[in-house]
Amino acid sequence: MEGFFVMEPRLALVPFRVQKIAVLRANGMGDMMFAMPALAALRPVYPDAEIVLLGKEWHVQFFRNRPGPVDRVIAIPPYPGVGACEDLSEDRPDLDDFFQAMCLEQFDLALQMHGGGRYSNPFVRRLGARLTAGLRASDATALDRWIPYIYFQPEVVRYLETVSLVGAKPLGLEPEICVTRKDIEESYGSVPPDDRPLVVMHPGATDGRRRWSAAKFGAVGKVLADQGFRVVVTGLPEEDDLIRSVLQAMNCPGEGVSTLSLEALVGLLSRAKLAVSNDSGPLHLAGAVGVPSVGIYWCGNVITAAPLTRSRHRPVLSWRLNCPSCNRNTIHDNCGHRASFVDDIPVDEVLGQCFDLLNLPRD
Repeated sequence: MEGFFVMEPRLALVPFRVQKIAVLRANGMGDMMFAMPALAALRPVYPDAEIVLLGKEWHVQFFRNRPGPVDRVIAIPPYPGVGACEDLSEDRPDLDDFFQAMCLEQFDLALQMHGGGRYSNPFVRRLGARLTAGLRASDATALDRWIPYIYFQPEVVRYLETVSLVGAKPLGLEPEICVTRKDIEESYGSVPPDDRPLVVMHPGATDGRRRWSAAKFGAVGKVLADQGFRVVVTGLPEEDDLIRSVLQAMNCPGEGVSTLSLEALVGLLSRAKLAVSNDSGPLHLAGAVGVPSVGIYWCGNVITAAPLTRSRHRPVLSWRLNCPSCNRNTIHDNCGHRASFVDDIPVDEVLGQCFDLLNLPRD
């Protein structure tokens, strides 16, 4: 990886001993996975420093007792534009108390890895760190060191470039999460082990534009089940109807689970031979635990969110640019509709990638 980034020597070096690093990344599971290679790159440069993630409550539970680059998590209070709605008031006693406590932490470095910085850069500046670094969009205040935030950039590379501002060099391009014994044991509670090879399918996504239809997931699941695979369909509790729709479309034995803890999901994915999913948190988590994946992507999201390697991860793309509801070109004018942009992807195209990764003959 030598030479992957060109760093200005005067910016790369930190002219003091670094004992504590704050990293702001307070968003969802998939977003967190994109930042893991950057956090891993910090460790060899600052082997004795404590890396403190400023995140959400779910980060606290997820990283507790989990080997990896995150030493400690502090859950941040609701802050406008940083894990909360933008019209939330900043004039609150709980925020004053929080930032006072953060100043007492005496961070040497504070890294902003939470968007373009319009809201997150003022947040990071209030931490009282000796040096701040991170992303900056055109409407954001500057940090001590920054790189421009340009939307169409692979997220993994974006954060590797961010930590290069303080001397870190990439160790790899794929996120990695350590799977613990507790993860595996929790997954057994919902999906007990048996002798069949396991395929996990995740048909949900927070944005309807990124959702492949239940019927098409069901068609893929049926073919894989006919090949002898145990197909488990995952989702959130509010996605029970979606899970049932996929299982009905399969018209053959399959299992659905919507009550998995995040730890149990890690354990379940780690047991799988393959994950098939929309562009979503579970898809990116699957890659981080080392599971081959077939991902359903809109072409624009491939640039920012798709894995950078292809030996184990296969993004399948929709090239649709116009909204299915109003035919407006959403590259230039976002209409706000949430009809699927990816449902025109053929089942055979997804199955072909599944067969390749599972070493099955395509005929």
